[in-house]
Amino acid sequence: MSAADLCAAFGVAKGTGAAKSKEVRDALNMIQMDPNWYLPSQMDDNMMAWMIMVNGLIVDARRLPLEIQEIAYQKGLIPYVPGKRKD
Repeated sequence: MSAADLCAAFGVAKGTGAAKSKEVRDALNMIQMDPNWYLPSQMDDNMMAWMIMVNGLIVDARRLPLEIQEIAYQKGLIPYVPGKRKD
């Protein structure tokens, strides 16, 4: 459903709907691609969930050795250990 259709269904102007949705995003501290608001089934597609800093460089944790993935998971930096995931 588009935003315009949703606003029409509730009888509010598109501008009002956009303003209220921004209030909700701000109140919940939501940002684009925030892993906290992603469906678990879609987490593999969220690059932001896997970016961590190692020795001052931002890297994709999925490309790191298993030992480092495990440490990143224990510290809560990544949602799961991709090297141990069974598909």
